[in-house]
Amino acid sequence: MIERIGENLSRVRQEIQEACGRSGRSPSEITLLAVSKGFPAEALTEAAVHGQRLFGENYLKEGSEKIMQLAGLKLSWHFLGHLQRNKARKAASLFQLIHSVDSLELGWFLSEEGQRRERPVPCLLEVNLGHEPCKTGFLPEQLPQALHLFSAPGLEVRGLMAIPPAGVIEAARRHFQTLRVLRDDLGERLGRPLPDLSMGMSDDYPIAVEEGATLVRVGRAIFGTRRRQ
Repeated sequence: MIERIGENLSRVRQEIQEACGRSGRSPSEITLLAVSKGFPAEALTEAAVHGQRLFGENYLKEGSEKIMQLAGLKLSWHFLGHLQRNKARKAASLFQLIHSVDSLELGWFLSEEGQRRERPVPCLLEVNLGHEPCKTGFLPEQLPQALHLFSAPGLEVRGLMAIPPAGVIEAARRHFQTLRVLRDDLGERLGRPLPDLSMGMSDDYPIAVEEGATLVRVGRAIFGTRRRQ
């Protein structure tokens, strides 16, 4: 599949552009995040050859190994997976954005870490839109309790992230709309806009773009079927 990565990237970029056309947005508003968990460094190198500079990893050990292996390519990295507190400090030092702040406890810990190193930790709050017990994240009604994180010293909360419940692809649209409304409502409460919405994956990223995503997380549509772990 490595030889098809360039072709796949071109197709994904084209579909993002078409989704922007349907929704009156500019492609410059959308950042394509290549989700590279489970794929070898060679696949990421091939994607980089075709202009992809931003990659997302879900596991700290795997991600840190790739970051070291590919340091010469000067790539950017986002952390996507559930982050345990005992791994949060290292994640903050390696990744440019953490998408998965799913609790007040983790948010305050990262705030302390940002103060310690005198550089704010950029992050997103993860929202459990479907109230799914198997998923982490703030329930939508809990977000007002997290308002203090947006002004916490050492923390830069840029917006929200969510993974809608599995099901009919078009049904994801309603969840994306909900996340956008939640983000906009928080911005009104704070008196300033929040720039980022991380939503949409390989099956539904065009819909996410139509509904306001600024970051789309695409793995399989770029790299092919992931190896079994």
